[in-house]
Amino acid sequence: MSLRTLPLLFINLGGEMLYILDQRLRAQNIPPDKAKKDDWTDQDRKRVMNDIITTMFNKKFMEELFKPQELYSKKALRTVFDRLAHASIMRLNQASMDKLYDLMTMAFKYQVLLCPRPKDILLVTFNHMDAIKDFIRDSPSILNQVDETFRQLIEMYNCLPAGEFQLIRQTLLIFFQDMHIRVSIFLKDKVQNSNGRFVLPTTGPVPWGTEVPGVIRMFNHKGEEIKRIEFQNGGNYISPLRSGCYELYGDRVLKLGTNMYSVSRSVETHMSGTLKSSASHTKENVVPNPLAKEELNLLAQLIGGMELKKPSSSDHAFRLNLFTNDEEEEYAALTRPEELSYNVISIEANKDHERNKELSRIMGEFRSEETSIQSTSKGEDLLALMDGL
Repeated sequence: MSLRTLPLLFINLGGEMLYILDQRLRAQNIPPDKAKKDDWTDQDRKRVMNDIITTMFNKKFMEELFKPQELYSKKALRTVFDRLAHASIMRLNQASMDKLYDLMTMAFKYQVLLCPRPKDILLVTFNHMDAIKDFIRDSPSILNQVDETFRQLIEMYNCLPAGEFQLIRQTLLIFFQDMHIRVSIFLKDKVQNSNGRFVLPTTGPVPWGTEVPGVIRMFNHKGEEIKRIEFQNGGNYISPLRSGCYELYGDRVLKLGTNMYSVSRSVETHMSGTLKSSASHTKENVVPNPLAKEELNLLAQLIGGMELKKPSSSDHAFRLNLFTNDEEEEYAALTRPEELSYNVISIEANKDHERNKELSRIMGEFRSEETSIQSTSKGEDLLALMDGL
């Protein structure tokens, strides 16, 4: 497994989360002059996006994230995104958070599967980063945070050999291999089967730097071509006109990782029959992991600035429903297999570990520097914090 996969996984999943939240918040926007006390306005949407992006790209957090390390477990990573999604005035209940995470993971899994070559995962990441920058284009200080992370990505990944990117791709696919959630957009576009598995194209653009299939060349011991045989490739292959840009600004060429929710579409998720019947195989969710507590303690320290606060009378916590209505949300919560749901976990950091002590100090500075991200809740908090694993 690659020790350089975690930043790419976190940033791409975070980008997909922001796409979904932006689409749902825009769908619920009410003009300010008609808005009631509990209605969303465009100002609320911008505040939510700014707060989440500020938290996501905190400098000290990014420094820890970019250190070479193995991927965290699915449960631990889900805990990070629970905290991240609630870093502002927005509140999601368990069913909506489950749906949000399903959409995030399946979208990025599809993008990884479709990448023509392993290094193109970096272009997918840059597409997410470009879109995130567009969300906060009117906030220069947050934009500087995102640009700093962008430069870290370029510095760390642009110099890696093709073999390391292949290892990163394999690490990501291992992480996603048991996830087969059906998503309505993919089903309607016929790129996903009813069992939740993706349909991958066998024709189309070939990877940059390769040739369209159709020629067999034979060489002698001196490396000289001595024979050439042409054959019908049986597909519709095309050569890319140019490579995508791997710098801070430029044309990425590859469209994977751009916002597929920019056109108004209804998005639903469903458990596939295969996934329901094989819940017993998802051992990570049901068998206690002896390292899970320590792992989650560390993540709690990293995301220490994302604590939820009790409601006050001076601010509103707005509830966001990712379903069509409350009835659908309640039904989804009741019918989702217990093994496939993640509970939000309240964690007390283990101060006996030196790394946790250091992270506690870092996040203490984070809290004092970034007080703007800790929006005080007002209204009902629909996300219950639960102890235990």
